[in-house]
Amino acid sequence: MKTLILTRHAKSSWDDLNLLDHERKLNTRGQQAAGTIGRWLTQQGHVPDQIISSDAQRCKETWALLSAELPETPEPSFHRRLYLAAPVTQYEALKQAKGDRVMMLGHNPGIAQFAHDLLAPNAIPDHPKFGLYPTAATLVVSFDIPDWSTPFMGSGQVVDFVVPRELDA
Repeated sequence: MKTLILTRHAKSSWDDLNLLDHERKLNTRGQQAAGTIGRWLTQQGHVPDQIISSDAQRCKETWALLSAELPETPEPSFHRRLYLAAPVTQYEALKQAKGDRVMMLGHNPGIAQFAHDLLAPNAIPDHPKFGLYPTAATLVVSFDIPDWSTPFMGSGQVVDFVVPRELDA
């Protein structure tokens, strides 16, 4: 059994229009949301043993704030190829994973489509925000596979799906 925690980066700032998109940081709301998701993951027992992320600044910052709320975690691996990656690129990266509970941090629109493609047809969450996959949305999905190199697309079962605003209420 393998588990994927698929998180979109938290809300980024557009205050500095001179920054390249890759270098944008989180805004105040995003910083708070990242911590909220970290606390929720800890409370639910969804603590990753491997982290694979885009190397964009907003993903790095999301991880830093999120991980501050988790018990011990390994060092993340940041990858340029996951910046604005298509679902197939995310799938190829995940197939290389070695952990039992892997977290991936990425971007829309690819992450929303990847989340959808991962799930069995009868497992799509009946959640109004799932298709949009807003910032810091987090899907926890399990797969009945021995390792990540085993084909797993379209077979995942949802364990949890949450957006930070639900947790702030």
